[in-house]
Amino acid sequence: MRAVDIITKKRDKIELTAEEIQFFVHGYTNGDIPDYQASAFAMAVMLNDMTAQETTDLTLAMANSGQVLDLSKIVDLAVDKHSSGGVGDKTSIAVMPMVAACGLSVGKMSGRGLGFSGGTLDKLESIKGYRVDLSTDEFKKQLKEKGIVLTGQSLDLAPADGKFYALRDVTGTVPSLPLIASSIMSKKIAAGAQAIVLDVKTGNGAFMETLDEARKLANLMVDIGRLAGRKTVALLSDMNQPLGEAVGNALETIEAINTLKGNGPADFVEHCLHVASHVLVLGNKAKDLDEARKMAEKSIADGSALEKLRVLVDAQGGDVSYVDDTSKFERAKFVEEVKSARSGNISQIHARGVGEAAVNLGAGRAKKGDPIDYAVGFIIRKKVGDVVKSGDVLFEIHANDKAKLEEARESVLSAFQFSEQSVAPLPLFYE
Repeated sequence: MRAVDIITKKRDKIELTAEEIQFFVHGYTNGDIPDYQASAFAMAVMLNDMTAQETTDLTLAMANSGQVLDLSKIVDLAVDKHSSGGVGDKTSIAVMPMVAACGLSVGKMSGRGLGFSGGTLDKLESIKGYRVDLSTDEFKKQLKEKGIVLTGQSLDLAPADGKFYALRDVTGTVPSLPLIASSIMSKKIAAGAQAIVLDVKTGNGAFMETLDEARKLANLMVDIGRLAGRKTVALLSDMNQPLGEAVGNALETIEAINTLKGNGPADFVEHCLHVASHVLVLGNKAKDLDEARKMAEKSIADGSALEKLRVLVDAQGGDVSYVDDTSKFERAKFVEEVKSARSGNISQIHARGVGEAAVNLGAGRAKKGDPIDYAVGFIIRKKVGDVVKSGDVLFEIHANDKAKLEEARESVLSAFQFSEQSVAPLPLFYE
């Protein structure tokens, strides 16, 4: 078998066998197949798609490229949640402690930012000392002792995905449905989660721009989960405007902390409560969503969710004083409030435009391995459906470079659109 023949076959829209997919994934993981052939393979998949069977075979090949954890001897039921990526999506940092405070063991391996979408690891690393490189043994020990882990993908778990993940970001193949589904599910299967809640984003700030695309991705991942013997549910949520107010690593982490302190933005709080409720039901902690929601709300009200975040940060070497006092986070040199030049009703805040502007400020990566500026980003003060008067603050820019600040102002202003007529707020979830 040769890598070039497999690439050619996929280029010509011919279905690959499980053996061919396994050969390619194994060869790329151990270095026999170079980056340029893996790039060609990823582009062929991006352009020509894969069947459900091919995608499942790709997922299992990536999961089995390293160790597959069995957590059944460590905890009764390990749950995980995953978001398909969006702008301002810091949900895991709030939801995981809420769920853990309700008695479920949550072990999550997250990724870094991809394209215009921020990554949970980059956000957590804005907390001084926070380690995202736990070994498999450390992952298991912390899950058993603390009941909560939020780390990066360890090198011995789905190493094939780690390589493909970095490659996709710089080869224009991030939006490929089979590559997204196999990337997400290979990590979930390898990391040993027995119950998985998937938050699949749809809209102009998501990789799946239409509800139909998002539904296809959701169905594909739920099918993969079932085939792999995992309890899996997918939610379709809106990403036509940034989630919450903060966009940017430190700013989003602060917002997640504030949410656990009981003063997060209304849309973000509601989103977190809904996701947490599904996790609690799937994890057999609540009989229905109403009971689960009350449990999640109580974890914020009584401070137990915030305490679980403190436990998490401390266990992974982070400075817990950042949770207690968010003024310790790195701050940008320049902060500017941008006001509306007109009155009207906000009809759109183009999430992708805001996400790309944040990357240009330094909050994301233009290429593999780029450093990140944790302090920069935006605070979006108005949302779709809000009535705005001329002179009202639309958003804040946090920047460390004057020229980039000027550019960001124009980019984000152009993401806002107005209507003379009243506009309904966007739904948080579709189905």
